[in-house]
Order: sequence, then structure tokens, then C-alpha cells
Amino acid sequence: MGKKGVAVWIFSFLTFIALIHFIEAISVLIFNNQIRLLQLYPYLGEKLQNMTPEAYFLISATSVFILWGITCAIAFENPVEAFLNKVLSDAKKQSAVENQLLEQKSEILDAMSETVETNNTLISEVKDLVYNIRTEVKEVQPLKENVEKIKSELTRLKREIKKFKENLEYPEKCPVCGKPILPEFKVCPYCGANLKLLPEKIIALKNYK
Repeated sequence: MGKKGVAVWIFSFLTFIALIHFIEAISVLIFNNQIRLLQLYPYLGEKLQNMTPEAYFLISATSVFILWGITCAIAFENPVEAFLNKVLSDAKKQSAVENQLLEQKSEILDAMSETVETNNTLISEVKDLVYNIRTEVKEVQPLKENVEKIKSELTRLKREIKKFKENLEYPEKCPVCGKPILPEFKVCPYCGANLKLLPEKIIALKNYK
């Protein structure tokens, strides 16, 4: 016997006792009989004997209706309905949990979307920066070419200045090798040509050799 059966049996028994008292209360009111059932209760029989028939009737009637209502509520409780209610309650709880999870996932997706948008903004900024750097590099390239030209011009000027200095220091040159020499040189220190000879003779001597 389950808990439900035990509860129905107990409340049915109490309802039956209350009904007996209710019947006795009716007989007391109608036939002016004495209250006898209350004498069965130990320690309370003497006090309950002083109860008026009207109070006895009201208390017994109220007890019958209350106990009978409790018995019916327990006895006629539909287990299928209780099971369905439990299933619906569990489904509601599960739905609430799923809704909470969906809200959390939606928050995560929103955060991911914001992160992606931020990354896209950063990527676009990086692209703009790279484009600007390329533009500046293209602008710097002609300057680099100009610097190279200036360097080559400076090198050429240095050579000319060096030649000019050599011409100032050594105004004469060897007619054979073209190296700068001093006026007091009689023989070229570079090629060994005799500087006292005429250029025509030197050329003839060179051809002869």
C-alpha cells in the first residue's frame, strides 16, 4: 500500500468517526438525548460533557466536511495528471535553462561580433597606413635618385678639383705618358723619357723601339 492509500484510509476513518458524532449531535438536538460518545475519550470526557448540543453539532458537522474534503482530495488525485504536471514543470525548468543558455550564447556571439568589427576596423586602419607608407616611399624614391646624382656630381667635382690642384702644383706634363712633372725634371720619373728631346724625336724614337 502506498502513501496515498494510507492517507486515504486514515482520513476516511477520521471522517467516519466525525460522521458518527454528527449523527449523535442531530439526535441530541432532535430527541434531547444525552451526549454519550464524548465519554469514550479519556481525560477529555468530563470537559466535553459540558459542551452544548448546538456547539457539538457545529463542531461535528465542520469536522465531517473538512475531513471528507481532505479524503476526497487525496483519493481523487489523478496520478496521470500529477505526472503530466511534473513533466510540464520539468519541461518549463528545462526551457528556462535553455533560454538562459541561449541568452549566454547570444551574449558571446554579440561579443564575438563586436570583436570582429573591431578587428575589421583595425585591419582597415592598417591598410590605410600601409598605403600611406607606400605613397611616401614612392615620393622618397625620386629624392634617392637625386641624392645619387648629387653624389656622382660631387665625385666628378672632386676629380676635377684634384686635377686642378695637380695642374697648379705641376704645370707641365710628360709629352710621352702625360703624367705631371716639374719644370726642372730632365727625365720623366714615370716613363723615363728624356724631356730635353723634342716631341717629334721622342715619337720617332718610340716608333723605332
